[in-house]
Amino acid sequence: MKLRVGEAPFPGAPVVVMIAGLGGLGGYWLAQQSALGHAYQTVVYDQRGTGENPDALPEGCTLADMARELHQALVIHGVRRYAVLGHALGGLVGMELALAFPEAVSALVIVNGWLSLSAWTRRCFDARERLLLDSGPAAYVAAQPLFLYPPAWAEENQPRLEAEEALHNAHFQGTENLLRRLRALKSADYRKRAASITTPVQLICARDDLLVPWTCSQALQAALPHSQLAVMESGAHACNVAAASLFNPLLLAGLAALVAGPHKETV
Repeated sequence: MKLRVGEAPFPGAPVVVMIAGLGGLGGYWLAQQSALGHAYQTVVYDQRGTGENPDALPEGCTLADMARELHQALVIHGVRRYAVLGHALGGLVGMELALAFPEAVSALVIVNGWLSLSAWTRRCFDARERLLLDSGPAAYVAAQPLFLYPPAWAEENQPRLEAEEALHNAHFQGTENLLRRLRALKSADYRKRAASITTPVQLICARDDLLVPWTCSQALQAALPHSQLAVMESGAHACNVAAASLFNPLLLAGLAALVAGPHKETV
């Protein structure tokens, strides 16, 4: 698996591995790479079946499989201790890493994640899956911004949305890959395992997220023994993109607290 490992800003700089959501492309984190680059060595990657790592995902693949593959790739690149920044699916992969490799994961930041799939999020995923199967990839990609961005921000950023749509159509991961990623995502459940995560966790969510209700992060915070929660008033599901100027200070403060020393739990 190809990883894009950035230059360390100084010897011994802590490493932050950034894991995108269902789309799988590392470019999702562009605004965070520039914000983190002065204090952290960043690692981004396109998940298997997407972008620079084209492949067919095996039937029955799980988020645990995705976590093991990423950890193995990091070890090959000489990265043995790292913090994780994950969005939605990426945050759940981060929890899998923390469960399987606690000695490797120094801290975990989960953006708009969940403990188990809510009825509302399942309805959204089911609707998107039907759109993909009934109308095809182009219709699926065209509808994607509805679930990701605040309407006012989207209205002001139409050229960007058009460019993103063209990019995602040109590099679509394939219907079978996307369906298998969706199945892995929908079947993940951490209600019986979250208490075993000893890694300190920063949770960030947006109150206006259409796809994942912000209360899912509340439930996740209650289940994780060493976690704290920051709630953004706006930004929607892709709050790190649509409200990067608000998101990045929360991210930097959270990482600094988690990576620098003993974690103090707050509610």
